[in-house]
Amino acid sequence: MAASPSVAVADGKRNSKKPHITETPITWANWYQHVNWLNVFFIIVVPLMGFAAAYSYPLQRATAVFAVIYYFNTGLGITAGYHRLWAHSSYRASTPLKIYLAAVGVGAVQGSIRWWSRGHRAHHRYTDTEKDPYSVRKGFWYSHLGWMVMKQNPKNIGRADITDLNEDPIVIWQHRHYIKAVLFMGLIFPTLVCGIGWGDWVGGFIYAGILRATFVQQATFCVNSLAHWLGDQPFEDRNSPRDHVITALVTLGEGYHNFHHEFPSDYRNAIEWWQYDPTKWAIWMWKQLGLAYDLKEFKQNEIEKGRLQQQQKKLDIRRSKLDWGTPISQLPVMTWDDFKTEAAKDDGRALVAIAGVVHDVAHFIKDHPGGKTFISSAIGKDATATFNGGVYQHSNAAHNLLSTMRVGVIYGGGEVEIWKRAHSEKQNGFIMQDNTDHHIVRAGEQVTKVSPQQNGATTV
Repeated sequence: MAASPSVAVADGKRNSKKPHITETPITWANWYQHVNWLNVFFIIVVPLMGFAAAYSYPLQRATAVFAVIYYFNTGLGITAGYHRLWAHSSYRASTPLKIYLAAVGVGAVQGSIRWWSRGHRAHHRYTDTEKDPYSVRKGFWYSHLGWMVMKQNPKNIGRADITDLNEDPIVIWQHRHYIKAVLFMGLIFPTLVCGIGWGDWVGGFIYAGILRATFVQQATFCVNSLAHWLGDQPFEDRNSPRDHVITALVTLGEGYHNFHHEFPSDYRNAIEWWQYDPTKWAIWMWKQLGLAYDLKEFKQNEIEKGRLQQQQKKLDIRRSKLDWGTPISQLPVMTWDDFKTEAAKDDGRALVAIAGVVHDVAHFIKDHPGGKTFISSAIGKDATATFNGGVYQHSNAAHNLLSTMRVGVIYGGGEVEIWKRAHSEKQNGFIMQDNTDHHIVRAGEQVTKVSPQQNGATTV
């Protein structure tokens, strides 16, 4: 029997290299080894302690106001700082602004800039794959919280280049002094403000410290979970990111995630004036104050191309569910004599030739809006001129309906002109196809719609 990796023997000695705990299945005997207990303490236990303390300690109005203000500041530290400035370099910031964002960002208690940005870059590079550190494919709650409270195998996390971050002295200083920085900005600073400001030391610690950090964390986690779960995909649907106003409201504007994953270097998440994106507005305001510059915006032409391509993809899906009639190239070819013979048979068929295409209109005769006399009089004849204005200039809907009745094409007849036209379109690149290689029939461009001057099938 082969030895397991954890007890493999080499040269008579036990191999000290054991597999990572994530490479072993979770059982009742080892489940606790799969848990990242440090993160569990700070992300779950401490918040529960905060809620328990809040139950017995009243919230003062001044503390509530400061907690909300500090919530938005620390939230911007993540969205405008960690995310858009450092993870995506979507704009450049002056040193004072970078110091501010690094300070309030660490107050959100979500790791250092270096650690956070490295994971986020891997997320973008390997979205929805095994190398995505918080892939929603592993479940909503895994992407929201599970990836933090359960141990991850470092070997499975996708590689990301953070050379630029390693050259940023503010990023490196914060990373090296993270523990001291997070304790001060996360808990001590809000406690001091509330304590020195209006004597609410305990309230500052509970509400502006613990609970404020908890809500910022949960809001940010929604970018990993809710933004990949709820909403529309106006730019791309191959991966999970989605756009939704609810996610935007929860995450200070990070809810237009489908756009963000398609155009990650854009400093905006919301590109319409009416979409909620306070992070974008803050960055724009900093630019007006001279604190931010080189704000990156993806070319509007490319954005609209992406939007249009996705709309076309959705249209193609809808198109594929409709009956467009048998393609001309797949119809059987018959001579004019064969057509006349088939039309004269008393077998229930009612064949009419229009622009060289043979249609069986038997089931439609009694439903013809113009009365059955006109359509009955065209059986066994070339009705091209009649159908295209000789008697009545039929509508786009009539041509579409007619296409579902195709049964053949006339050899040596009007189809010659059809094939010539199709060949010309193909040569000149005018022929349109959807992304499933099916011909796109535009309104008014059906093969049976010809100008009144154009001859139809040749009669003999």
